[in-house]
Amino acid sequence: MTSEFRYEIRGRVANPRPGHHRSLGGGGGFEFRTLQPLSAHPDARRLDVHASCRHPNGDYLVRIYRERRALSVWVLADLSASMGFRGVHRKLDVVADFVSAAARSAHRTGDYFGFAGANTSPIEELQLSPTRFKEAGEALAVKLRTYQPSGDSAAGLIDAAARLSRRRALVFVLSDFHLPLPQLDLLLDTLAKHWVVPVILWDRAELEPAEGWGLKTLRDLETGRRRLMLMRPALRKTIRAAWVNRRDALQACCLRHGVRPLTLTAGFDADRVTEYFLDPDATTT
Repeated sequence: MTSEFRYEIRGRVANPRPGHHRSLGGGGGFEFRTLQPLSAHPDARRLDVHASCRHPNGDYLVRIYRERRALSVWVLADLSASMGFRGVHRKLDVVADFVSAAARSAHRTGDYFGFAGANTSPIEELQLSPTRFKEAGEALAVKLRTYQPSGDSAAGLIDAAARLSRRRALVFVLSDFHLPLPQLDLLLDTLAKHWVVPVILWDRAELEPAEGWGLKTLRDLETGRRRLMLMRPALRKTIRAAWVNRRDALQACCLRHGVRPLTLTAGFDADRVTEYFLDPDATTT
């Protein structure tokens, strides 16, 4: 497993800062875009002699190129109580690993990295404006590993999303997505102008109830309510079916908004994140 991942966006970046990604504007780049009259783009250094000689009106033509531009990479993280779940992996440790890798990946690519955490509202002490500072992600990851999630919802993600700059960015939304589907619809509507990757963080201990019979105390991590249940094959089957139904509902909601979710159930794996961008069918691990 690598500590960085590769990401690629579909589309062109409007950010004025130079960087790695294809841009909307022309300039001094290396990607040929079109030919234009010298009168409209008076730069004789880009004169295309052969094209000018073939032009029926005898116009002088210059070659126009696309510049490469930088992008802002954001992580929006759900820090509500359910993200404190400890199974095979602690969910907030997975978030910290993802943040650390995303910050390093953005720095290596020449992009900016920003972070916003939220539960019922944005958590002000866990906000990071886009930066190219190499160690910013590591410092943030340290804070996340010791943070105690709280709050009975992740509704604050919507407010955090609304605070993002108007310039289009790549946005990873990290959550277990136990929020109501209407809230998810509103969140994705708020992020509609960005490139969005919903990252569903589930743990195999959630998906696979313990085998055997016996009394089990089940706790709702969002509300803190506890309930004593007799674990039996029929109940285990019902729990598994509920997870499948929830997964299908989340995927359907995301697809309605034109985004593909990435589901991680075995901790953070940078290679799987890279595969998500390279392979359209790589959505789970």
